[in-house]
Amino acid sequence: MFHRLAGAAPGRVPTRREARVRGRDEDRRLDAADLGAELGERATLVQFSSAFCAPCRATRRVLGEVARLVPGVAHVDIDAEARLELVRALDIVSTPTVLVLDAGGRIVRRAAGQPRKADVIGALGEAL
Repeated sequence: MFHRLAGAAPGRVPTRREARVRGRDEDRRLDAADLGAELGERATLVQFSSAFCAPCRATRRVLGEVARLVPGVAHVDIDAEARLELVRALDIVSTPTVLVLDAGGRIVRRAAGQPRKADVIGALGEAL
């Protein structure tokens, strides 16, 4: 399931037991200036990655496939090490972390770890 996750130790994928709903992202909005890329017309999948993260590569493939499959959805991959100010502002504590944004840039879902394609598509339902 695609959860909003509480923090976990950097570089470690949180367990299901550590998953819990996060309320503070609900009013947070990101724009093209924050992301360094344009938002999707309908939704945006934002991935925070690091260079030597194997799950990040797999997540990049999954999110890219979903973005190509669903019209109006963009995928933005952000190097967490290069964007530390944004990582800190959003409380990103592990990679990969994925944010699902609606058309207005509001964060509607958050997940840490490698998501399944079906879960990403399901999470997009909340943004579309």
